[in-house]
Amino acid sequence: MVGAGAVGSSVAELAGEYGHTVTALADSQSAAVDPDGIDVQAALDRKSAEGVVGGGDVTDALDGSYDVLVEATPTTLGDAQPGFGHVETALERDRHVVLANKGPVAERYGDLRDLERASAGTVRFEATVGGAIPVLSTVEDFGPSHITAARGVLNGTANFILSRMAAEGLGYEHVLAEAQDLGVAEADPSFDVEGTDAALKCVILANVLAEDREYTLADATVEGISDLPGSALELANEDGRTIRLIGEVVDGEVRVGPRLVPEHAALAVTGTRNIVQLETTNAGQLNVSGRGAGGPETATAVLADVDRLPE
Repeated sequence: MVGAGAVGSSVAELAGEYGHTVTALADSQSAAVDPDGIDVQAALDRKSAEGVVGGGDVTDALDGSYDVLVEATPTTLGDAQPGFGHVETALERDRHVVLANKGPVAERYGDLRDLERASAGTVRFEATVGGAIPVLSTVEDFGPSHITAARGVLNGTANFILSRMAAEGLGYEHVLAEAQDLGVAEADPSFDVEGTDAALKCVILANVLAEDREYTLADATVEGISDLPGSALELANEDGRTIRLIGEVVDGEVRVGPRLVPEHAALAVTGTRNIVQLETTNAGQLNVSGRGAGGPETATAVLADVDRLPE
């Protein structure tokens, strides 16, 4: 387990409940490693008290004994390091990889698949799109060739802000401050409110759906919500509509931006909920909705992927 933030810590805490043993837990500065299984709570307590999880480092964890690497370090753009390097090390050792980190899948998808093809290991990444929502496994079950389009609300922070602006008639800055006080928004919310997070998730969807090309964030058209005036939501409400930050993969294009949607439509989810609509060739429209973020919620997607891996 590399990454000891909200998701990584939750995976480590819940692993035993799913029948798994954590043989290593690493953060950016340290690692706790034991081939027979670490004391997860002791490692997390040490992280809280001392800022480190153990006396080793990430190299010790990656070189240790494990069947599956769970990579949950923060998402980075461009070369997607250091997460991509962790994945590369594991696959070169013929180990399986489960990603919660969006960077390697969104920015270096071709490289990731090349490494997987050269390895006895398998890569899975359900947790990179929609938290607890089984978006990618639904696509996998139907078959990417039977999905003609995907769209949805894929960022809980932006959706919370838009929901509150619409419901209370409040301005963006006021609601953002409230979201930060509640822990729904980061101190620097730009990744969420400028649409980058939703765009990365859409890029990952596009990569899974595509047959003949690779997408990165540079291929997405992205517009955020920070400049959206409260009056726009008031005008939408007068017409029985609301505004949501919608990401979509349609006709080979990836787009993210504020969109008008009917007030009671499926896409008008409120609060921090996420939803993804999949257009299928034979089953019509599928709506998959639920908690799109959070440590335990995203950890369930990671652990479901672990259980899907081949023996």
